[in-house]
Amino acid sequence: MSPASFNFSDAKDRFMSATRAALENKNNKALINVFAHLPGSETEKKTNLDQAFRSVLEEEIVKQTASCEDFLGLIYRSIDGVTEGICSATTPFLLLGDVLDCLPLDQCDKIFTFVEENVSTWKSNSFYAAGKNYLLRMCNDLLRRLSKSQNTVFCGRIQLFLARLFPLSEKSGLNLQSQFNLDNITVFNKNEQDSTLGQKHIEEKDDNMEEGEMGDDETPTTSSIPIDYNLYRKFWTLQDYFRNPMQCYDKFSWMTFLKYSDETLAVFKSYKLDDTQASRKKLEELKTAGGEHIYFAKFLTSEKLMDLQLSDSNFRRHILVQYLILFQYLKGQVKFKSSSSVLTDEQSLWMEDTTKLVYQLLKETPPDGDKFAAVVEHILNTEENWNAWKNEGCPSFVKERPVETKPIRPARKRPVPEDFLSKGPDRKVLMGNEELTRLWNLNNDNMEACKSESREFMPSLEEFFEEAIEQADPANMVEEKYKVVNNSNYGWRALRLLARRSPHFFQPTNQQFKSLPEYLENMVIKLAKELPPPSEEIKTGEEDEDNDDTLLKENNESPDVQHHKSVTGQQIEAVANKLGDQWKALARHMELKDMDIREIESDSDDVNMRAKLLLVLWQDREGNQATVENLVLALNSAGFAEIAESLNDT
Repeated sequence: MSPASFNFSDAKDRFMSATRAALENKNNKALINVFAHLPGSETEKKTNLDQAFRSVLEEEIVKQTASCEDFLGLIYRSIDGVTEGICSATTPFLLLGDVLDCLPLDQCDKIFTFVEENVSTWKSNSFYAAGKNYLLRMCNDLLRRLSKSQNTVFCGRIQLFLARLFPLSEKSGLNLQSQFNLDNITVFNKNEQDSTLGQKHIEEKDDNMEEGEMGDDETPTTSSIPIDYNLYRKFWTLQDYFRNPMQCYDKFSWMTFLKYSDETLAVFKSYKLDDTQASRKKLEELKTAGGEHIYFAKFLTSEKLMDLQLSDSNFRRHILVQYLILFQYLKGQVKFKSSSSVLTDEQSLWMEDTTKLVYQLLKETPPDGDKFAAVVEHILNTEENWNAWKNEGCPSFVKERPVETKPIRPARKRPVPEDFLSKGPDRKVLMGNEELTRLWNLNNDNMEACKSESREFMPSLEEFFEEAIEQADPANMVEEKYKVVNNSNYGWRALRLLARRSPHFFQPTNQQFKSLPEYLENMVIKLAKELPPPSEEIKTGEEDEDNDDTLLKENNESPDVQHHKSVTGQQIEAVANKLGDQWKALARHMELKDMDIREIESDSDDVNMRAKLLLVLWQDREGNQATVENLVLALNSAGFAEIAESLNDT
């Protein structure tokens, strides 16, 4: 039937009647019957049934007498409809979104319980691809309606549901760039004239008393700490640094943070909480009376609560753990930190001492201080693995199982027909031509013949650059236009050879070259200083006549002095050729990251070139410390004593 002959109005009415019957009978028989006998294409019928579900749901919501069970029953029918292939996979999610948008928060809690219990259904192949974005949008809409301080548990349930729904490697759920919640501002009294701290007054309980300030049967307690406005202001100002740690990299902000932290921790250190038994007794009374543990998601910054907060072990733990989290970020390696975000030695030393003090205060805070401090330390150590995973680009945790393939047996070669074999002990293969027969029978294995050293056509650096080195010597007085480095064909081959045989090709330089001949001229001068004989060093016109004496002095230096010299390109070439495919063992002892090793493997397939790239990377990283002595130490620690000994002899 063509689309023009399909009656949408009639189909919608029939589907709505069948949907009400399915809701009442708690099965989809009526829907399946109408879907099977209704004329039209499958897409048209699915579209009508989807709209019928939403229309029936709208009727139930408008009634204001329907319960959550009625809404959930309709959603169950839509889930079964998707499984039976009579409605679209997005229909259950559209119905959930409509219900949660129209119901108050107390009923949304019941609907969301249904969503949590069916997480396995949402993750199945039939629903996940079609509904993951709908579920994410639905949860975000709910979070906007909820209060983080009053509906803390509900907000946490939504976050846990999203964590169960999406895999860990889902980029939409990761804070990849380590951004901070700068909107989380702690509001406190910043006007000293309005402060009541330090004034003698009698605390009377009235209607304006802040919730959580004093219990029904409690009496006002006074703290042994002299609390004034300065302490109050400095204490709550620290929350701004915990909110935005990047301020600590500013010199003046750091001095303020340092001063306020020392005063706050000094208060914690001088005023210790030792009443462990009283705390346990209070907890037992709460359990006996059927009371629940009170948890505040947001700090209360009233001045009247300051002395009580300093006496609260939970509050003290909140502040101390914030210090540990801040220190971990400042000291950690975060991929998206700017180059200016670097700590000084004084800052690092202060944080190291303060970290020890914070852990000591946590251990002294009852109840179970030692156990709590150990758990916090374990969690922060685990967080280091999480940071490293994010720095590596969040690779998937799921390792694909390699496909097991049966070993391919080599095909059996058919014997050469007798007509193609000559007579005699050699039994040569006759190719029909005297010259072809000679070439074919040069070697029994033609592939081995291709690998022969005589077929190595790549020249050495000495051979290729011999003419360029002679022309670069000012004594030969070769005009610039006649030099081979100006030949584009020669320059192209020179670059390919340098990339394969010279470490200078990969070394960074601050010099700016305007043209390829200028770059090659510079490389030729470097090679001339390293290639034998060493006495034939090119004079560039900028050197003094004392260079010859300097070279003599350098050659006559003692082995100990030469041992502290930087590693040369010739030494790197020799060590790389001896390392070969064992270069990874040396990379571990040079403290190279896995990411650097993977980059080296992707740059070249030749094991000797990979070893050379490793040594060049180490040389660039160490700078002036890339000496022969340090390279010998690394080789010995990696178990390459013979290579280290040969390096000492050079």
